[in-house]
Amino acid sequence: MNVIHATNELKPGSRKVCLAIGFFDGVHLGHQQIIRQTVADAHQHDAIALVITFDRHPNVIVAPDHVPPLIYSLPQKLGAIESLGADTLLLIHFDEKFSGQTGENFIRGLAYDLGKIQSLCVGADFVFGHKRSGNVALLKKLGGELGFTVHGLAAVSLDRQIVSSTRIREAIRSGNLDAASQMLGRAYSLAGKVVRGDQLGQKLGFPTANLDVTGLLLPPNGVYAAHVNVGGKNFHAVLNIGCRPTVASGPSRLRVEAHLLDFHGDLYGRELEIGMGGRLRDEKKFSSLNELKAQISRDAAKAGRCF
Repeated sequence: MNVIHATNELKPGSRKVCLAIGFFDGVHLGHQQIIRQTVADAHQHDAIALVITFDRHPNVIVAPDHVPPLIYSLPQKLGAIESLGADTLLLIHFDEKFSGQTGENFIRGLAYDLGKIQSLCVGADFVFGHKRSGNVALLKKLGGELGFTVHGLAAVSLDRQIVSSTRIREAIRSGNLDAASQMLGRAYSLAGKVVRGDQLGQKLGFPTANLDVTGLLLPPNGVYAAHVNVGGKNFHAVLNIGCRPTVASGPSRLRVEAHLLDFHGDLYGRELEIGMGGRLRDEKKFSSLNELKAQISRDAAKAGRCF
């Protein structure tokens, strides 16, 4: 999948373009329906399947006091969209200037820059543009004028409840990762870039990859069995989410640390996607580092058996 940052990078030539537009946090079952419809339209009309999304949640700009924690990191979201068969993704930098556009001007600008739009697919309750001035009714009006078809797809339901990013966040927050996985249409995973920590795990004999999860929603604190793919090879892991009470002196920031079993190598700077297994135990404070080391050994053995 080709990732572009401006419409003039697409250069469709004589080909038409089929669009899917949304923030798509989690790329859940409802989002997948929208993107798959776009890909199907593109195949039918020999057009380009273009997904349009944003580099940050719009609330960062328009409602900074109401920014939800994200289900997926940006690389994780882009990977999930790519797996659905999109040709190109337009990643728009959402800033003050962009947020000031009306919904109508946004769509007219796309039509001007992209040439012939064949179809446009969104969720039925999709709203967009300055002061939420755009909706499906506006899209259909513009589609009639500019010659493109509009799909305003109804939400997907699971167990008689609508699948939404909000519901998935609630499931993750409560530790119901199976429910989150069902709504995502894939096993829930947590991703972030590996950053340098204080090397304590190395000193204890259990080196860990410390993940930068700024802005992401996390499951409840605790120790989890996990698995990680590195260079095409899967490794079992022990994942700790918490504040490391045994070694913390005073208030400690939340950390997400993964100890990969039987892995030897440098992971700094890499984006790791951690597949979540079962919850092994609560985080707790041990009376000594030796007691902590013994418990980590037991956690590692148990995590290996989980898969």
